[in-house]
Amino acid sequence: MRASRQIFPNWFCILWLPLLLRAISCSPLPATELLPPAALPSGLSQGQTCVGCVLVVSVIEQLAQWHNSTVKAAMERLCNYIPEKLQGFCYVLAEVYGPHIAELIDREMNADVVCHSLKLCKQDPGQPLCHLYPPPKVGLSAAIWKAKKILKNSKDLKRTVGVPSLCAFPLLADLCERIKYVLRSKLPFEDFDGDKFSTFPTLRGYHWRGRDCDDKNTTVYPGRRPDNWDVKSDSNCNGIWGVDPKDGIPYEEKFCKGADSQGVVLLGDSAGAHFHIPPEWMTVTQMSAKSFANLPMAFTDELDWPQFSEITGFLNSTIGGWTDSLYLRLRRRNRCNHRDLQNISQNGGSSRNLLGLIKSLARNQLLDNPAIVIYATIGNDVCNGNRDTLAHMTTPKEMFSNVMQALRYLDSRLPNSSHVILTGLVDGRFLWDNLHNRYHPLGQLNRDVTYSQLYSFLNCLQVSPCSGWLTANETLRNLTSERAEQLSNVLKEIARTQKFSNFDVFYMDFPLKQTAEEWHKMGGEPWQLIEPVDGFHPSQIAAALGTGITWQKALHEWPQVLGKENPFNDQIEAIFKDQGGH
Repeated sequence: MRASRQIFPNWFCILWLPLLLRAISCSPLPATELLPPAALPSGLSQGQTCVGCVLVVSVIEQLAQWHNSTVKAAMERLCNYIPEKLQGFCYVLAEVYGPHIAELIDREMNADVVCHSLKLCKQDPGQPLCHLYPPPKVGLSAAIWKAKKILKNSKDLKRTVGVPSLCAFPLLADLCERIKYVLRSKLPFEDFDGDKFSTFPTLRGYHWRGRDCDDKNTTVYPGRRPDNWDVKSDSNCNGIWGVDPKDGIPYEEKFCKGADSQGVVLLGDSAGAHFHIPPEWMTVTQMSAKSFANLPMAFTDELDWPQFSEITGFLNSTIGGWTDSLYLRLRRRNRCNHRDLQNISQNGGSSRNLLGLIKSLARNQLLDNPAIVIYATIGNDVCNGNRDTLAHMTTPKEMFSNVMQALRYLDSRLPNSSHVILTGLVDGRFLWDNLHNRYHPLGQLNRDVTYSQLYSFLNCLQVSPCSGWLTANETLRNLTSERAEQLSNVLKEIARTQKFSNFDVFYMDFPLKQTAEEWHKMGGEPWQLIEPVDGFHPSQIAAALGTGITWQKALHEWPQVLGKENPFNDQIEAIFKDQGGH
C-alpha cells in the first residue's frame, strides 16, 4: 500500500489534536507503535503533524480574533467545544503548548512560525521551509529564528517529550483498540456471530453493511436467500416474513419469489466511502459545541459517511445536500432488496490495495442472492504525494493485472447472475480549475488562505493526496489526466473482452462532466461539487447527482442489471411498514 495515499484521513484525524498522529489512526493502515511527539519519525508522519499543528494554531488564533478574547481563552473555548471524552487530552496539550502558542501569537507570529518554532514542523536537509501563509516581512527563516530564541529556555517546552498518546488515557484506550482492529480487518468490530454484519452503526458496522437482524445466528444476515421462505423468522433481514393468514402462502414467497432480488456492493476508495470533514470544524464563525457533536462518530467511521454515499447511502444527509444512492433506487424498485448493501471501500483505495480489501466481502455463492458490484477506484492509481509523482502512478499493465485478479476473486465468490460495473477514473483537472483561487474555509475570516496555498503547502510537505492534480503545474496536471485516461481505457478493454462464469462486466465513465452540467442547470456552481475542507473529494451534492446519472445510463443501456420492478412493493410497505427501518 502506498502510504502517501492515506494523507487526508491521517492529517484530519489529528486536526484538533496535532500531536496524536498515531493515537487514533484514521488511516486504513494499521497503527504500529504509538510514539510521543518528540519521537515522531521524519517524512510523512512529521508532515502530517505539521499540517495538523498549523491548522489548529490557525483556528486558535482566529477564535481569539472572532470572540475578541485572549489566546488562552480561545484554547479553552476550543477544548470545551470538543466531546467530553477528548477534553482531558485537549487540556493537557493546552497546558503544555498553550503558553508558547499564546506568547508567539501575541507577538504577531503566524501559525507557520509557531509550529516551526515548536519543532512540530521541520525542514528536511536541502528542502524549502514549508508554509501555508505568506512569509512574514522579515522572512520566514528570520521569524522562526526569533521565535525559537524566545522559547529557548522554556522548561514547559522540554516537557513535551513526555506527553502521552491519546490512547494512553483510560477512557479512550478501548476505543483506540477498537479502531485499530477495524482498520486492520475492515470488518465490523461488533459482530457476535461472525457473519460480517452488525447491529452497531460505526466501526465498520451497519453504516457500511446492511444491519444484521440477529447477531447471534450466523445463518441470519442481509442478502441471503430466505430459509424456507421465512415462514417463522426473517433470515435475510429484509423485514418480510411470516404467512398470509388469508391463503397460507409465506409473504416472502408471495412477494419476492422471482422478483430478481439482488444486493449492491461497492469496491472503492475514499470517494465511494464518502470522505467528509465538516467545514464548521475549522470555520470559527460557525464553530460551537454542536459543530463537534458528531466527532466521535466521524472518527469511528474513519471520517467517512457511507450512510450518505452515492452507492450505498440509506439515511437522509446531515452534512448538506441530499441522499440519493444506487441502493435506495434498487430498494424502491424492489422492496425485497431491503438492507442488502455492502460498502467495501477505504480511504486511499486503489486497484492494488483493493486486492486485500475485497476479501472482506460477505457473499455465499450457494446461499445468497446475486449482487451488483461497482468497482470504482477513481483516482488513487494516479494520485500520490511524492515529488516524482509520475513514477509512482499505476501503469496500464499493473492496472490490468490488479483488476483481473479482483475479478477472478469475485468470480469465485459471487452467486450466478451477478453483475460488475467498472467505473473509469475521474479527470481531476476539475479540482484546480474550479478551486485554486477560492478561499479555503480556514482563510475565509481574513481572506488569507486559498486552495492554491493549501495545495502548495501539502506538496511541499509531501503529504498531498494528489501531487499530480493539486498543483499549479499545468503540464503535470495534464500528464496525470493522460495516465488516468490510459487506466480507464484498460477498464474499458476488460469489460469488452473478458468473460466470467458468474457475472457479466460493464464499463462506465466517471460522470463528472454530466454531473457538472446537471448542477449548472439547477443554478449551482462547479466548486460546490467538491468537498470544501480537503478540496479533493466529491461533495454530497455531487454524490447525489451522480446517482441519477448512473441510474439513467443503466436503465437505457443495461436494463438487465437493475432487475424488474416488483409489483408488490406497495403491499409489502403496507404490511411491513414497521419493519422497514435501516
